[in-house]
Amino acid sequence: MQDEVKYSTRHAIDAGAAARMGTDELREHFHIGSLFEPGRIHLTYTHYDRMIIGGVMPLSAPLSLAAIKPTGTKEFLARREMIAVNIGGAGTIVADGETHALGNRDMLYLGMGTKSVSFASEASDKPAKFYLLSAPAHQAYPARLIRIGDAKRLDLGSRATSNERSIFQFIHDESARTCQLVVGMTELAKGSVWNTMPAHVHDRRMEVYLYFDLPENARILHLLGEPDETRHIVVANEEAVLSPPWSIHSGAGTSSYAFIWAMAGDNADYTDMDPVAMDALR
Repeated sequence: MQDEVKYSTRHAIDAGAAARMGTDELREHFHIGSLFEPGRIHLTYTHYDRMIIGGVMPLSAPLSLAAIKPTGTKEFLARREMIAVNIGGAGTIVADGETHALGNRDMLYLGMGTKSVSFASEASDKPAKFYLLSAPAHQAYPARLIRIGDAKRLDLGSRATSNERSIFQFIHDESARTCQLVVGMTELAKGSVWNTMPAHVHDRRMEVYLYFDLPENARILHLLGEPDETRHIVVANEEAVLSPPWSIHSGAGTSSYAFIWAMAGDNADYTDMDPVAMDALR
């Protein structure tokens, strides 16, 4: 089982250091690629609010989630909570003996104290792809399966500004309770390419974006950095970008796409953000 789980660590970077980085350094510290490898679990342990980002792609055999050294615990979720979003084919997650069936874009929340977690695909030729997000927890909340049709939907933007989009909030006041994880998905309409512009920051919470449903030859220019010292990272399909609390997080693509956004930090208030005026961007 240890061979099935690979992990790496990302240390926190301050805004001044990031402003001096070139392309390779920016990608080394903020870009997360190769999330979904057949028959493997890939985890990235970050020092931004101790968030762990992961990808699981089971084939014919189930994959079990094992504890990793950075958590310092016997079980992975001994002192953590986790959300898994399926962006692939149909699959199942078995948590402490209970089986949860997830279709494409369904989400499962698992609370602190869950001892065993395994992932499986319904068909190996159309494997599930479970995107994992985990943060430290202080209280145990019950498991909750949230299907994409049950998410809170907000339709925003317009074709005129190239940002017509639908936001699906998986975690909100009427949904699953969490300690600090806030997760949702944004889907851009055909012909729209901009996300989260005008930009914002939220110094109380980190964030991470996973871009998906992007054509093979399409790319995203993800913007990060302080508002007056921005940089960009080129992102392909099913790749993620870490966003420190001091950084904006926005982007534009060569095609329409979807992305999963997730936050951890001092609160779970989706609206807690500090807007950045367009004329302040540099």
